[in-house]
Amino acid sequence: MNRPADPHKMIQAPSLAGPNEGYMPGFANDFETEALPGALPQGMNSPQKCNYGLYGEQLSGTAFTADPPERTWTYRIRPSVKHSHRYQKIELPHWKSAPCVDPDVISLGQYRWDPVPHSDEGLTWLTGMRTMTTAGDVNTQVGMASHIYLVTETMVDSYFFSADSELLVVPQEGRLRFATELGIIDLAPQEIAIIPRGLVYRVEVLEGPCRGFVCENYGQKFELPGRGPIGANCMANPRDFKAPVAAFEDRETPSTVTIKWCGQFHETKIGHSPLDVVAWHGNYAPYKYDLTTYCPVGAILFDHPDPSIFTVLTAPSGVPGTANIDFVLFRERWMVAENTFRPPWYHKNIMSELMGNIYGQYDAKPQGFVPGGMSLHNMMLPHGPDKNAFEGASNSNLGPEKLDNTMSFMFETRFPQHLTAFAAKDAPLQDDYIDCWSDIEKKFDGTPGLK
Repeated sequence: MNRPADPHKMIQAPSLAGPNEGYMPGFANDFETEALPGALPQGMNSPQKCNYGLYGEQLSGTAFTADPPERTWTYRIRPSVKHSHRYQKIELPHWKSAPCVDPDVISLGQYRWDPVPHSDEGLTWLTGMRTMTTAGDVNTQVGMASHIYLVTETMVDSYFFSADSELLVVPQEGRLRFATELGIIDLAPQEIAIIPRGLVYRVEVLEGPCRGFVCENYGQKFELPGRGPIGANCMANPRDFKAPVAAFEDRETPSTVTIKWCGQFHETKIGHSPLDVVAWHGNYAPYKYDLTTYCPVGAILFDHPDPSIFTVLTAPSGVPGTANIDFVLFRERWMVAENTFRPPWYHKNIMSELMGNIYGQYDAKPQGFVPGGMSLHNMMLPHGPDKNAFEGASNSNLGPEKLDNTMSFMFETRFPQHLTAFAAKDAPLQDDYIDCWSDIEKKFDGTPGLK
């Protein structure tokens, strides 16, 4: 049963006017915000006594000596040590972490799934997470996992944080609220959110049922990609990212905090809400982004560009130019290239590509890749257009054409992605997907000229 979120639970900082109401614009900015006047110290981080009897505490997302360091100073009703007690291990059997290699599952192949259906079971953010693939090693902070979430119920007096990862959330259906230590993020389809490693939050259902995709990033946090010769404009502009203003709740009620740590889940019981940050400043914060503000760039004369041209966010690895994860967006755009096969070409790639469909049709697979569905093309496995897409693109009139009603994305990683048992056996796998290339014809006949 859905329990509607109560918008009056948290005391929020005065709203900003206009389109930024409730949020502060900018990517990786050094923000400052307070829900009560004078709660935020000025000119120093750690005064001898904080206003309102608050406790000063720093949340660090990088090592202290990182360049630049990512940290946020919080001023809270209780220090976080009061939100942590003895831990008890619990099981969330559908949420897996790398390494997770099932000997009975073959990850070598090209795979596609229909949307994972909703059930009659009431599911929260924790119980509704379904891991599809894992890559790398959560213990050494490299790689990722991809998940589908199915959520119908609000977390009631229940909170969560991941010590393993930051989460990139891509809704496909329904609306969620992330009530975090640093403020409130409301999230709907065609938006994404980033929830940093170590941040405590509760997920509420605003409009259900809810379904979407999650990329769990074990490695360095997501950042904007280098633009190179593209220059300062287009792609994802920093001003379109929104961090929440401060909001807190002061509630004395029995509560549960669940922690994901090294791939295992533990819970602790406390007597109050941990969402008690009255003011904060820093550059380590959650944020949301409206995907419709992404301005793609592309070929305006000939040849289809590499999909990296559509990168929204990238999580670096230790190898320059090779990402731990790229988040790539394929949205509406004009196709104008001359004498060019316009859809993505046939290829094999060192990177492993997991795609999801938010709405509409994807141009290289107009049939079968439906909203809410996913596909996986693992490293060095060939893939590309099916026969109909190839024939249509090879013989179409190449006038300017608007590719419309489409929004798909890709989680691309340098590591092979291993299927979970859920993905291989329980999720609605399209067993005939590999056959979409079976009717591609041999056209070679040894004579010159275009065929």
